[in-house]
Amino acid sequence: MRTVGVEEELMLVEARTGEPLAVSSAVLASAALRGDEAGDTFEKELHQEQLEFSTRPMTGMDELLHEIVRLRGEALRYARDAGALVAALATSPLPVEPSRHLGLRYRWMAEQFALTTREQLTCGCHVHVAVDSDEEGVAVLDRIRPWLYLLNALSANSPFWQGQDSGYSSYRSRVWNRWPSAGPYELFGSAERYHAQVEEMLATGVLRDPGMIYFDARLSAGYPTVEIRVADVCLEPATTVLVATLARGLVETAARAWRNGEAPARISAGLLRLASWRAARSGLQGPLVHPVTMRETSPEEAFDALLRHTEEALRDSGDLEAAREGIAAHLARGGGADRQRALRDEGLALDKVVLACAHITTAAS
Repeated sequence: MRTVGVEEELMLVEARTGEPLAVSSAVLASAALRGDEAGDTFEKELHQEQLEFSTRPMTGMDELLHEIVRLRGEALRYARDAGALVAALATSPLPVEPSRHLGLRYRWMAEQFALTTREQLTCGCHVHVAVDSDEEGVAVLDRIRPWLYLLNALSANSPFWQGQDSGYSSYRSRVWNRWPSAGPYELFGSAERYHAQVEEMLATGVLRDPGMIYFDARLSAGYPTVEIRVADVCLEPATTVLVATLARGLVETAARAWRNGEAPARISAGLLRLASWRAARSGLQGPLVHPVTMRETSPEEAFDALLRHTEEALRDSGDLEAAREGIAAHLARGGGADRQRALRDEGLALDKVVLACAHITTAAS
């Protein structure tokens, strides 16, 4: 069974006001003092209001859930030393001028990308799924393209931006796609062509290094994995695990199709960008674009297609029933964006929404 690892980016917020707090250096120092190898489990991100952690690769989804809950709890413990809480919010509901970390790479990004860099206080969830080789990995990348935006719809958890309702379920994805290399990608065809395209992109001078290749999914530079990068950080750990479950199902389904000689769907990146926009706008409320027909459809129909597409792989990994139940529950009650708006509609000011979400983030810890 393929291993899965997850990276989550969390927002650091002031414990009384809910405002983003630029204390990640202090949080990492606290982690190091308590015995965590800073830079291993917990890492800094572009802005000091963010903290990232990475799980170990594992095969069981119950084990993955336990690990995410544990690491969110550890992150909270370290954050409290700096007067902060952690909130699994993909954008800050409150107005913020984020503080960039120092360092040559981040300074280069600020000079190169200007306002785009300054506004990138966004928190995502990246899922790493093991592959046997770059050739298998690129075959997977080619075949999962039409399905990725459904993971963004499922995880959508960023309705607010700078104190306002954005009208989107995943506004993070719209901010993220301001990077010049971000978003849907064209078919590669082979590992050789994938690496050649990366080299050509770097040769333009627009990007500094391979870490700035921000495709919706890519070959990981550091691990033998496909890295799926479309999801918002999820408010609840169970949603993260559902995203990881479906991601592994997609990777395994794609690898089997490649071994069986099945060609990938020849859908243009332009069409996928429209489907991705629709998913970010609608989230689980719909409509969405059908991943096979590329026509408007309901969320129920879109996710039914996803389950049918991955059914064999999910059954073989023992995840099929959990995936069905998880999707049905999310379609019935909504996702993180819907939860945030519901809190607002109950009469909570946005600062209280943030604090409520911080409590949800670590409630299971």
